[in-house]
Amino acid sequence: MKPILRNILAVLFGWLSGSIINMGLIKTGHLVFPIKDLDPNDMEALARVMPTLDFKYFIFPFLAHALGTLAGAILAGWIASSQKMKFSMGIGMLFLLGGIWANYMIKGPIWFTITDIALAYLPMAWIGGKIAQKLSK
Repeated sequence: MKPILRNILAVLFGWLSGSIINMGLIKTGHLVFPIKDLDPNDMEALARVMPTLDFKYFIFPFLAHALGTLAGAILAGWIASSQKMKFSMGIGMLFLLGGIWANYMIKGPIWFTITDIALAYLPMAWIGGKIAQKLSK
């Protein structure tokens, strides 16, 4: 397969797989810790209730962001024809931008925003890149 096509597929599959894992964990979180009288698909209602929620309601969103980024970075780095760490970190940047946007749209507690932005994206992408490099040897 041509390297450019392989690299394009690395980004697409990394982003898609990470997104699927992210949404699966978010939906699982709503099942494990349902928020009383809230439709989890109503973003305005979710944004209103976020500042009042306990710690437990933020476990699955953090896991979704971290594990989605990790999985996407591993897959992108593994598929990429070269510069595997750069592709993994690129996935981390995509998810970081999405995380910043999500934290802007659905304002949660500042402790969650800082933890999420600092730990869920670039560190997980770096770990994913290291794993991808080892898988490719």
